[in-house]
Amino acid sequence: MNPAHDRADGRRAVPPGQGRRVTPGRAARLAAVLLSFALATGCVPGDGRTSGDASPTAPRSAAPSDPVPDAASGGHPPPPAGAAPDYQIGGPYPPTDEVGIVVRDRLADPDPERYSICYVNGFQTQPGEMHEWPEEVLLRDANGPVVDPDWPDEALLDTSTGARRDAILARVVPWIEGCAAAGFDAVEFDNLDTYTRSGGALTREDGVALAEAYVTAAHRAGLAAGQKNAAEDAELLRARAGFDFAVVEECAAYEECGAYAEVYGPNVIDIEYTDMLPHSFARLCSDPDSPSSMVLRDRELTTPGDGTYVFEVCR
Repeated sequence: MNPAHDRADGRRAVPPGQGRRVTPGRAARLAAVLLSFALATGCVPGDGRTSGDASPTAPRSAAPSDPVPDAASGGHPPPPAGAAPDYQIGGPYPPTDEVGIVVRDRLADPDPERYSICYVNGFQTQPGEMHEWPEEVLLRDANGPVVDPDWPDEALLDTSTGARRDAILARVVPWIEGCAAAGFDAVEFDNLDTYTRSGGALTREDGVALAEAYVTAAHRAGLAAGQKNAAEDAELLRARAGFDFAVVEECAAYEECGAYAEVYGPNVIDIEYTDMLPHSFARLCSDPDSPSSMVLRDRELTTPGDGTYVFEVCR
């Protein structure tokens, strides 16, 4: 399991309506993004920062993926493969011109010009929100609610029975529908590996059952559904839950990129952090095993103007 790190907004940085209509203008913009990144290879530095190696980087190859649904037929296409991403969970801000994918929290507005992914914590409570959940859906032991050992203000949701999963869905499905109504194109679900922190009270099957319901709700709302981390379960989550793509953190640092590529092909978005780089970012960009959509961010996921802000994409 990857270690967790504190974030200023309390979000996890590392864990171990039907047929939404797309307006012609938005469809044209998304088509332009898809075309431009299909024609381009690699990516470009975003804010002038470097990671130690300024040499040009070579194009990277990507494993083939299963065919994706055709948006015109009512499908849920994943983010454009190879597009430069920006991970803005710490706060929204205008992305740089080369960015084609933006990830933001469900309470933020999507970027209207780019493929936008909505972050949802689907298996644990958000910091400060434990009291908002029905007590019966919080996993408990003799000491009270079971919490994430790395995030003591995040309680684990009890996915162990169908009735409890239904109660969780009653709260989370409106969030998913809210992402669609706001104009997001996709949703990513965090903490799919919560069962590993439950002391055996929850099982992988419990989590997959809830994940499948989340994906169904996302597709019904017109959104693509993204797996967040959980490399060891990627094959099962794709096959059983039906995820369309993956959003992963530090797959290069933890040597997990191949596990995602085997399942999702080029439909993998990777966020690397400055404090855990195994090599310079330029070297990671030139590595053919790195995902074609990759961004370097500061651990706190700060916004421009903050002294610790870092954003860089591949050349």
